[in-house]
Amino acid sequence: MLKHLMMIGLAAAMTTAAMAQKAPVELEVWPEGAPHDSGLTGVETVMGNGSVSNVTHPMIYIYPAENPNGIVILSCPGGGYLHLSIYHEGIDMAPWLNSLGITLAVLKYRMPNGHMEVPTEDIQQAILLMRRYAPQWGGDPGKVGVMGASAGGHLAAYAATHFTASGLTHDRRARTTSDRPDFQILFYPPRRIADKTIGEQPTQNQIDWYDNVKHVSAQTPPAFILCSADDRRLPGSIEYFQALNAKGVPAALHIYPTGGHGWGFNDSFPYKAAWTAELERWLQLLFQ
Repeated sequence: MLKHLMMIGLAAAMTTAAMAQKAPVELEVWPEGAPHDSGLTGVETVMGNGSVSNVTHPMIYIYPAENPNGIVILSCPGGGYLHLSIYHEGIDMAPWLNSLGITLAVLKYRMPNGHMEVPTEDIQQAILLMRRYAPQWGGDPGKVGVMGASAGGHLAAYAATHFTASGLTHDRRARTTSDRPDFQILFYPPRRIADKTIGEQPTQNQIDWYDNVKHVSAQTPPAFILCSADDRRLPGSIEYFQALNAKGVPAALHIYPTGGHGWGFNDSFPYKAAWTAELERWLQLLFQ
């Protein structure tokens, strides 16, 4: 009962935050049960700032554009793999993206609790689901990309560098079975994550597996990366960009003078007008 009430509270808060648009379409990531479990128990909790912690039940909240241009963005909010800043790094972007004809899907992925295979399988499954169902909202299966902030940026970059071989298909008819995103948008992504996020005593091979820089290939999709010069995690963005550039992957890196970490869609970020305009133009050129 308590978990049910918490979910109602989250849904109500999301509806309030999205007053400028219709309530989202909700899609379960694993309606028949996920392959792996994180071992977390208890209820999901909506924190005072609207973040969600102890996530054990993954969902996709979809905000379709009224006049779709085919682009679908699957967003992964950040939160250090401990909670999800689901508003300013996710839901709050829906009205703006919808105005551009873009459908936004916000992924409420599970917390790893030392089992990183849990959130990674959530995002890969979510990509498959969005490819399958995107046409219902005017989406093009060949225009499905990922977006993520902070830890969510790490997760989005994981999806862009660890897709299966079948994800390399260029056959549009086979796109619904491809877990390779068509593009990636990363807000201040870290290169590395805490060892305890991976497991109790992870091996070096396990640590390297989640170092996305080491898995960039010529098949990694185009990237748009944003960060601030005064963010201590800045090296992760630069190193990822350099790896993409070395493999010939089209990539844009925007480093703003100030802002720190975690600004997302906040109006308080002084370069919000700049990054929104630059991202809009990048997406236009990507699919022109």
